Amino acid sequence: MTDPTHSFSWRSIILPAYLPTFLFSVGEGAIIPVIPVVATERGASLAVAGLIAAMLMVGELVGDLPSGWLVARIGERNAMIGAAMLAVIGILVALVAPTVLALGIGVFLLGLATAVFGLARHAFLTSYVPGRVRARALSTLAGVFRGGWAVGPFIAAALIAATGSAEVVFWVLVAACFAVVVVLLLLPDPERVFGAAQLARAASADDGAVTAGEAEADAASHGVFRAIATHRAVLARIGSGVGLLAAIRASRTVILPLWAVSIGMPPETAALVIGISATIDFALFYVSGQVMDRFGRLWSAIPGLVGLGIGHLVLAFTHDVPGADAWFTAVAVLFGVANGLSSGVILTLGADLAPKANPAPFLGAFRTIADAGQAAAPLIVAGVTSVVSIMAATGAMGVLGFVGAAILWRYVPRYVPRRPRHPD
Repeated sequence: MTDPTHSFSWRSIILPAYLPTFLFSVGEGAIIPVIPVVATERGASLAVAGLIAAMLMVGELVGDLPSGWLVARIGERNAMIGAAMLAVIGILVALVAPTVLALGIGVFLLGLATAVFGLARHAFLTSYVPGRVRARALSTLAGVFRGGWAVGPFIAAALIAATGSAEVVFWVLVAACFAVVVVLLLLPDPERVFGAAQLARAASADDGAVTAGEAEADAASHGVFRAIATHRAVLARIGSGVGLLAAIRASRTVILPLWAVSIGMPPETAALVIGISATIDFALFYVSGQVMDRFGRLWSAIPGLVGLGIGHLVLAFTHDVPGADAWFTAVAVLFGVANGLSSGVILTLGADLAPKANPAPFLGAFRTIADAGQAAAPLIVAGVTSVVSIMAATGAMGVLGFVGAAILWRYVPRYVPRRPRHPD
């Protein structure tokens, strides 16, 4: 049998790994900018609208641990089909009952579905893709997500302009999820095609020496809770930095729509600006992977965190100045550049430390740490906005971005040192 490490082809993962991801993220990207708009139309205050938007991240956090168990038990394709159907149920709940509570429940269910969907793809690529191109493969996965998030807001803006309704955008996600199910049912199951033994060999054959951090992570292959208990030190150290990166990323996805509502920007204009930001973000995903594979993970993580931190701080001081719309647009562009430059770094760090033969349980634990920050950030934004102001919430998140950069600068070289570069 041919060694899959040397016969690896990018085309072999496009359809099973990237196409369903793109379809799902198009639907999700379409509705994210309109969630605060729909919430306010249903009578929510600005702070409550932020809380409703935060339910997406809370759902992801709650879903991470069971996702690791579920993917390991039923396989990644079945898990993704179930996740797509759960997302449809969540959207229908939000549409059938036009209340703030129903919207929050629906967004929470979408978050659960996103957790399962994301972990299934992460686990598959961690197992199958050789280490020499791991960062590029995973940054491409992140880029595919970003591609959907770039396309989605433009679809949302067009639909809102044509119909005058924000809720009609929710049907984009329903259609996207059904398309995901059709694609997954028509394609062969990649786990059966490649086989468990091939998956393990492909990930480990050219990885070279095992680092101390990776040796720790390997022992966690027997379960999520064991991974958390055994590797609490590495999860607390790298995990705290990754959690802050995830937090400031999540903050920007909540603050941009809220900020647009706060300064009175029309919903279709806000969706267009957010779409431009997402397009820039998407355009840089492969650059991020090349940088990580050539120079190391920090060269992606630190510029991303610093850029996002600066953007939040600039936004915090420009709410009431003349030309607030222009400042909003400029910061949205900066967010796109900074987030694009760090595309895939969380996925790659998780894959670097995950056990090669059975990555799902460890990745469930690692993603839980990251998504804890992702879920906490919108709650912090909503809480500080309610007590003080949206400007104070934005400034606080900007400071946390610099804290996260300092943590990763300190601990990534210890647990994920650079390896000699392999020729492609």
